[in-house]
Amino acid sequence: MPQSFDRDLLIVLHDVARMLRTRFDQRARARGMTRAQWVILARLSRQPGLSQNELAAICEVEPITIGRLVDRLEARGFVERRLDPADRRVNRLHLLSAAQPILEEIASYKEALHEELLGELEESQRASLLDALLHIKTKLTEDAGLPRLKASGE
Repeated sequence: MPQSFDRDLLIVLHDVARMLRTRFDQRARARGMTRAQWVILARLSRQPGLSQNELAAICEVEPITIGRLVDRLEARGFVERRLDPADRRVNRLHLLSAAQPILEEIASYKEALHEELLGELEESQRASLLDALLHIKTKLTEDAGLPRLKASGE
């Protein structure tokens, strides 16, 4: 490992998160999209039917920002808004079939990046890293009074 890297855990976590965002930004931009749009598509594939407000809370942005992003995704035929039958003031967001190739690309890119970044680690090291990061995420979620989102497999 290069000696020039800071060994402060929080700085390293910040740097790694920033570098990952940059990688996804570049990849999404090469496809004429933004990372934020990719995040919305990926989230809706895991949680179809979210409202714009729910999605904004999950993405930690203002509802107006999500509204603009969804407008663009809707114009491209990737997402549609459907009125909530229980509350017609609320739009529920659903993916359309045109989003499937993008979702497949996101999954493929994540898998390739996972292998590139973690492929040299033993499975036990990967599991320990994930456990530690989930612990940190849980603590931060609790400290912020946010609802805890379950990790897949829980």
